[in-house]
Amino acid sequence: MATQVWQEDGQPTDAMTRHADTMVFPIGTPNDGFAQYFSGRSFLAPLSASQVGIFNVTFEPGCRNNWHIHRATKGGGQILVCVNGRGWYQEWGKEAIALSPGDVVNIPVGVKHWHGAAKDSWFSHLAVEVPGENTANEWLEPVDSGEYDSL
Repeated sequence: MATQVWQEDGQPTDAMTRHADTMVFPIGTPNDGFAQYFSGRSFLAPLSASQVGIFNVTFEPGCRNNWHIHRATKGGGQILVCVNGRGWYQEWGKEAIALSPGDVVNIPVGVKHWHGAAKDSWFSHLAVEVPGENTANEWLEPVDSGEYDSL
């Protein structure tokens, strides 16, 4: 099982290593391909690419993705299965929900939302891509830092 994680100079941090050591799934590599849609650093480990896409996404403390919407003409959406640490999930116009290991979030197509780590905790969830037709993510604005900091 791969548990190595990196800081900017390529060396693992103690907090990252402790988080990785308690994981069942690998943390993966820096999520550079989607970094522009995240506030902070995240890591991505593809677990399954056939039948259903499943990815372990790990967020450093304070990291969250931008508001976004999953689109599809049929089916689609996303399921989050929280596996380690503490995080947040919020839908547009609703209060944020605290997330802990074992929590599951079903995100329908067309719902504007964000998810990420608590300010003081690493957080990992499995992101399950619900199969659909013409699926895409619409990435939107970053989460307001003041609103996030008030959580």
